[in-house]
Amino acid sequence: MRAATAGRFARRRRSRGFPASPRSPALARPLTLSPVPTPQPQFPFRSVMPLRERRRVTGIESVGPYTLVRVDRGNLDAGVPGQFFMVEAPGRVLPRPFSLCLAEAGELAFLIDAIGPGTTAIAEVSVGDSLHVFGPLGNGFRLDVERPVLVGGGIGIAPFPFTRSVLGAGTPVVLGFRNSHFAEAAALLPGAEVVIDPVLVTEALPAGRDILACGPEPMLEAIRRIDPAAQLAWEAPMACGYGACFGCVVEIDGTLKRLCLEGPVIGGAPAVFPAVPA
Repeated sequence: MRAATAGRFARRRRSRGFPASPRSPALARPLTLSPVPTPQPQFPFRSVMPLRERRRVTGIESVGPYTLVRVDRGNLDAGVPGQFFMVEAPGRVLPRPFSLCLAEAGELAFLIDAIGPGTTAIAEVSVGDSLHVFGPLGNGFRLDVERPVLVGGGIGIAPFPFTRSVLGAGTPVVLGFRNSHFAEAAALLPGAEVVIDPVLVTEALPAGRDILACGPEPMLEAIRRIDPAAQLAWEAPMACGYGACFGCVVEIDGTLKRLCLEGPVIGGAPAVFPAVPA
């Protein structure tokens, strides 16, 4: 049918004085189709993106003013001490970032300071409830140090039970709290030296140690002034955890950085935080 139609069209062109259409040399050859290669991903999914899983709550504990929430580990990787996870409670629109506090064979645990609707919703879950957990994210502490000391202030103690379990139970720890009630959280780190004022932890630091610190900004700034090489884990509000929302942008040495990607652990550089409405 197609050949007959093409022939009639060619005869009509010649009868009207049009020159014959030249036949392309490519069309003179039989058409062959080569198999299309199957595209291969350059990077396996799990190597570039952490897992997001719905995990069952396995335990709830009060630790001073904080709440330790344990979840079934599933396929989640614990990552490196100092990294964080985004945790979302049922019915909430956005997750919240939390350092990994404990990593055990079948469980992960997060230390929650219930200061707003999102963190309160997570702290008030019950055993058997589910939480969405996404991580690990960000940059953690460098652990190839010779003489580490862990320095935590307030809720900034959260990453150090896990960190100490990796470095060794004998790693010295200095903790600062605002009062004795908050200092009850030191039970997570037996043998730690406790100071009732997080800013004054600098006076209790042993000399010649490699500092790994997490806590309020005044404490971290005080540590940075006495040890510019200290590894400091900063905090900032964020909504995504992987650099899309720009909610955690801070100024580090005159350069804007997203703490979820370039941090939260940054080696000793000063951080300038934008004002955040209460």
